[in-house]
Amino acid sequence: MSKPVAHYSASYRAGDLLFISGQIGIAEGSLVDGVEAQTTQALANAQSVLDQNGLTLDDVVKCTVFMTDIENFSAVNDVYAGVFGDHRPSRSAIAVKALPLGALVEIEAIAHISTS
Repeated sequence: MSKPVAHYSASYRAGDLLFISGQIGIAEGSLVDGVEAQTTQALANAQSVLDQNGLTLDDVVKCTVFMTDIENFSAVNDVYAGVFGDHRPSRSAIAVKALPLGALVEIEAIAHISTS
């Protein structure tokens, strides 16, 4: 998992929810190239946060995807669908003017922590 680029936690637990801060496509300290690679890496970084908290992608109940160009929606969606498979958490996709470090995509998530 990459280290946050600003003053925030990678995740925060509130009751039975884990809030995962926005993840961008950073690997080994650098932003990877291309929207598909950035989406893949952002989701891998989110998975790393989930792993550290004993959770999986199946525990995710909501994602918010931020893109600097809505024309990338299809490419981002293809990667996202491939990673999540049959699990389909609620999702919002939003076009924004800019993202940290010049990223093309950022993904935040909320996961449910089962108490059983």
